[in-house]
Amino acid sequence: MSGDVVLREAREEDYPFILRVNEENVAVLSPMDEAHLRKLDEGALRTFIAEVDSAPAAFAIVMRDGFDAYDSQNYHWFAQRYPQFVYVDRIAIDAPYRGRGVGRAIYDAVFDLARETESPVVAAEIDTIPYNEPSLKFHESMGFHEVGTQFVSANGVQVSLQIAPVQH
Repeated sequence: MSGDVVLREAREEDYPFILRVNEENVAVLSPMDEAHLRKLDEGALRTFIAEVDSAPAAFAIVMRDGFDAYDSQNYHWFAQRYPQFVYVDRIAIDAPYRGRGVGRAIYDAVFDLARETESPVVAAEIDTIPYNEPSLKFHESMGFHEVGTQFVSANGVQVSLQIAPVQH
């Protein structure tokens, strides 16, 4: 596993991989079945698959402003405050590929999308209850800072709502 990270758009045949990795990370991601994945993918600005040595290593679902039909409480929090943004709905890296630059490669591509769409910020949320320290540290290293917090479920999940400015 020493290869470079290659990004491509997700295809329907990637859905089993996306669903498996999402389920393995459901402690810090929202649950997702195939119908929900299909809806997200259809509304996404981009659904990325990151490959290392031709094997899927991670996925990310990226939205942009204006997706009013999207039912995410976090997305709508950003939409009420930022007229233009690119939103990382979810990103998950398969365990064997963590710490290998996969997340950074995906976020570099997300910032490229933000520049292409002339969005001034990239938005994301990170769980603070339960505490997701690796993600919080990673996002800080990518230039994100907290602009709000909210509880997103009856079972006590709290998120840090964060943005990073886009250098155009």
